[in-house]
Amino acid sequence: MEEESRLLKNWTCSSRLFPVTRDLKQLQVWERPVALEAELSLTLKVLKTMADSALGAILEQPLHMLRHIHSKILACIPAQPTVGPRSRGHLQRWLHRLQEAIKTESRSCLEASVMFNLFRLLTRDLKCVASGDQCV
Repeated sequence: MEEESRLLKNWTCSSRLFPVTRDLKQLQVWERPVALEAELSLTLKVLKTMADSALGAILEQPLHMLRHIHSKILACIPAQPTVGPRSRGHLQRWLHRLQEAIKTESRSCLEASVMFNLFRLLTRDLKCVASGDQCV
């Protein structure tokens, strides 16, 4: 319980890792699994670190489920998509933000951001990727 209260109280971020305005619908259909995979990858990395702490037993089953989802998403990512300059730029900014966060944000910021984004990732983002062209 002490670990959980630390997660919720002692964190600050220099930027919004998962902005409220971010929406997979802004991306082309082929880009959505790429963006979701990057989110899942960061989420798994952060939760794995947390699992090594006192939260290990609690996170074991969710980590297993997220690893399974991640493997399925990896299978959906196209090898060499054809893209236009606008779409590539939007996706690249999205991916760059996640990569930079790992380098620049504190551990507590990453933990809190991932935890607060997890529900959206599992409900809205995953559903959007699974819906393909129907995600509008």
